[in-house]
Amino acid sequence: MTFIDGSAPPTGDLVMEGSDQGFMADVVEASRAQPVIVDFWAPWCGPCRQLGPALEKAVREAGGKVKMVKINIDEHPGVAGQLGVRSIPAVYAFDQGRPVDGFMGAIPESQIKLFVERLGGASMEDEIEPLLEHAAESLKLGDAGGAAQSYAAALQIDPAHPKAIAGLARVYLQAGDSEQARAILDMAPPEKANDADIAGVRAALELAANAESAGDTGDLALKVANNPNDLEARFELAEALSARGDLQQASEHLLTIIAKDRAWNEEAARKQLLKIFEAAGPMSDVAKQGRRKLSAILFS
Repeated sequence: MTFIDGSAPPTGDLVMEGSDQGFMADVVEASRAQPVIVDFWAPWCGPCRQLGPALEKAVREAGGKVKMVKINIDEHPGVAGQLGVRSIPAVYAFDQGRPVDGFMGAIPESQIKLFVERLGGASMEDEIEPLLEHAAESLKLGDAGGAAQSYAAALQIDPAHPKAIAGLARVYLQAGDSEQARAILDMAPPEKANDADIAGVRAALELAANAESAGDTGDLALKVANNPNDLEARFELAEALSARGDLQQASEHLLTIIAKDRAWNEEAARKQLLKIFEAAGPMSDVAKQGRRKLSAILFS
């Protein structure tokens, strides 16, 4: 909806201009009914022009759970001075008549959204889920540092969250730091020790522990190439590959063994394959594709 002059309709009470004189009514008293965000800004402040619209957008998307009051400190410096605001943008959150949270300077839109959602009563899981998604996307892009930061941020919200614990441990494992990965897994409380994500990283650690004793993958690959029916050599190659983190290739060799002889060595290939699926994670491509191929072999 727009007016005849092309302007947008007023935003109502969700976002409003504030003043020193109206601060008690618009912020302090109003926050007893619902949280109120105060944005101290000025027209000459570049970061303010960046933060303001993003903050307003997040407040509107919160669906009325919070309100926002914008105070131009050039025109109304009183309350800002009382609160000790020395630089802008400065954002304060009021609830039940008192300040409960806030931040200084422009921050990313994702953090703005989390700030507003947390103030509006979002559950811990609502806050953690975007961080886990960001971590997973970072890993796909090869940004292990970004993934570690997102997992760590999730653990600040919930130190016992199994997906965040497992995710951070897996980042360290992929970096070759098995000791730190184990230390992070130890953060999991006893009741979550058998969580699928935790168990998956534990299985990956068990596979990685065999790296020193595993054979040379080059020599074993040559041996298998010269004699494709040498199932023992193929199994040793799969073990060496999985110990070094190449779970995809390891699973392919194990599937080949199962296709040639399902019962070979008391089903050693199938047992090792299931451990790889657990180590890779139930929703990984290695596990999903591998299970489809395994089903095709077993039920063909």
